[in-house]
Amino acid sequence: MAHFAPVELPMFPLETALLPGQDLPLRIFEPRYTALVRHCAGSGDPFGVVLISRGREVGGGETRCDVGTLARIEECADLGLGRYLLRCRTGERIRVAEWLPDDPYPRAIAQSWPDETGEPVTETQLLALEGRVMALFERIAAARGAQLPGRDVLLGYGRADPEAGQRLYALASRIPMGTADRYAVLSAPSAAARLAALDEAVDAVAAIVEFQMSE
Repeated sequence: MAHFAPVELPMFPLETALLPGQDLPLRIFEPRYTALVRHCAGSGDPFGVVLISRGREVGGGETRCDVGTLARIEECADLGLGRYLLRCRTGERIRVAEWLPDDPYPRAIAQSWPDETGEPVTETQLLALEGRVMALFERIAAARGAQLPGRDVLLGYGRADPEAGQRLYALASRIPMGTADRYAVLSAPSAAARLAALDEAVDAVAAIVEFQMSE
C-alpha cells in the first residue's frame, strides 16, 4: 500500500514493537483476532500492529501506543475451532489518529507516517554506526566461540539500499535491543532522529554485553 491518508484499519496490539520489513509469526485463538484474521484473509486488507504500553495481548483492556506498522498476511493456516497460524510481514510505518470501539476487533483511524524532513544522514554516519554494530556482534561471537556470517547478512541489507531511513530500520531489526529502545527507533520522526535513537540503543546493548561478559 502506498502512502495513505487516514483510513479505518483493523489493529493488532502486541507486547513488542515491530519495525518495517520484519517477519511476524502469529498464533491466533482469541475470538476478536479470529474475526480480524477472517476479515483480512478474505479481503486481502492489511492490518496495523502497535505496541501495548500497559496490559497484555489476551483479554482486552490494554493501553496502546499510537505509532506502529502496517502488516499483511502472507501465509494463513486454519487449525479449526477459530485457531490460525499466520506468517505476516510488516510494511510501512503508521500513526493512529483515533481509536475506535473494539467491535468486532480492535480498530483505529490511522495513516501512513513517512519520515519527516530533517538533517540528512550521511554515508559516513551510517558506516560509523554499522562499524559499531559489527564490533558488537564480533564481541559476542568471540565470547561464544561462534563464526559470524557475512556483513550484509548480519546487517540485513546491501550497499544498494537507497534510503538511509530504511537502512536504519533494517539495522535496528538485527540488534537485540529492549522494547523501549526499539519503539524509540520506530517513533523517531526523521532519519536523523532514528540514527540518534539507534546510537543510544547500541550503547545500551554494548553496556549490557560487557557487563555479562565480566561476570
